[in-house]
Amino acid sequence: MADIFDAYALADAWDEMFVRPGEVRTAYEPVLAALQPIEPSELRFRADQMARAFTDRGVTYAFAGEERPWPLDLVPRIIDALEWDLIQRGVAQRVRALEAYLSDAYSHCRAFEDGVVPWRLLLNSAHFHRAAQGSSRRAGSASTSPASTSCATRPATSGSWRTTSGCRAAFRTSSRTGAR
Repeated sequence: MADIFDAYALADAWDEMFVRPGEVRTAYEPVLAALQPIEPSELRFRADQMARAFTDRGVTYAFAGEERPWPLDLVPRIIDALEWDLIQRGVAQRVRALEAYLSDAYSHCRAFEDGVVPWRLLLNSAHFHRAAQGSSRRAGSASTSPASTSCATRPATSGSWRTTSGCRAAFRTSSRTGAR
């Protein structure tokens, strides 16, 4: 039986699974143990089946006019608690910055008045809603929690629900099968 990692060559970039050739990171030891007995052809078959299931269920995106299955790696990305804390703090910081920018763009416009951001970027944007100028209401919310159980978000300014790509198909599938 061939080990699927026999021909695997580490790139010059950081590798999340291997420290160096033949040395797996501790968090990935169970993943390696599960993958090693699988033949490369079986792994390819499973990846093709997953792509086919995604396409059949509408979990796709359009690229150059072609519907493609949402790319998902069969090998999970392991994120330990320390790494997740760093990611969460970084995402939370960016969410706060974006919310501050939006708040300023729809209220005092200090970043524009001070010349930090050119007025033309705001005023020529198809996404800028002049009718909301002066509003103090938030446009929505974001979560950085890995325990979030829903891919739906409810904007504070309307009663409609929005879903991220692929979730609509997942909801449709789970409602047909009774799955949660």
